[in-house]
Amino acid sequence: MTEEIGVDFQNLLATLSPDTAIRCLILTGSDPYHTGSPASTADGAGKKPKPPAFSAGGDLKFLRDRTQDQPHRNAEIMRKFYSRFLAIRDVPFPTIAAINGHAVGAGACISLACDLRLMANSGAKIGFNFVKLGLTPGMGGSFMLPNLIGHQAASRLLLTGDLVTAQEAKDLGLVLSIHEPQTLFLESLNLARRIAAASPVAVRGVVKTLRNGFQAQSGGMEAALWREADTQAICYKSADMTEGLDAISEGRDPLFPHF
Repeated sequence: MTEEIGVDFQNLLATLSPDTAIRCLILTGSDPYHTGSPASTADGAGKKPKPPAFSAGGDLKFLRDRTQDQPHRNAEIMRKFYSRFLAIRDVPFPTIAAINGHAVGAGACISLACDLRLMANSGAKIGFNFVKLGLTPGMGGSFMLPNLIGHQAASRLLLTGDLVTAQEAKDLGLVLSIHEPQTLFLESLNLARRIAAASPVAVRGVVKTLRNGFQAQSGGMEAALWREADTQAICYKSADMTEGLDAISEGRDPLFPHF
């Protein structure tokens, strides 16, 4: 997830929002039908195929650039970064996240911003691994997750950075249902069609009511987003953030020896 992708995503949603013919929107990763694209098959050297991803989260170069910037600037930059992807909460029609692969960090958060979530049981995992990077949660994760699955379960996921399977995500109430990878998108379409068969006036009214009720909880998302942006700005200047990024680049576990 880069700034450029965020701008394109926000612009696309702004184009779609006025279209009254749209009854529902499905957000998914590449290869939604799990057909085995060239990028996901083994190469000539026999390397294991890469698993599909719904979204692997924030771009590492963007995150490393933040470590070289000033906290007051980073807070503004991150708040704008969130708003581009969270624009999906502003469209007037229902949204479904078809989580067809790993959803990690900000990638998991954008699935929370959708009204409904379905997930493939292909070994894909979902989680909020911010603390393993030396970073506090962003993209509304610290607001949406506890309101969705409760304080205790959210605390466990946010404080450990654990990645959980589709089955555990369903057990926690994080996703509505789990499906075989080949049928996930079709099941999402079936759900979208059932929504589309209902009164669009009533459906859009329900969407607005549910989102407004969600927004009213815990002081509202806007205050939470600024809190996230401010705390992330502090983390970017810590040695832990550099260590977390280095560990990812080097394929090892991070070491955080000091406060």
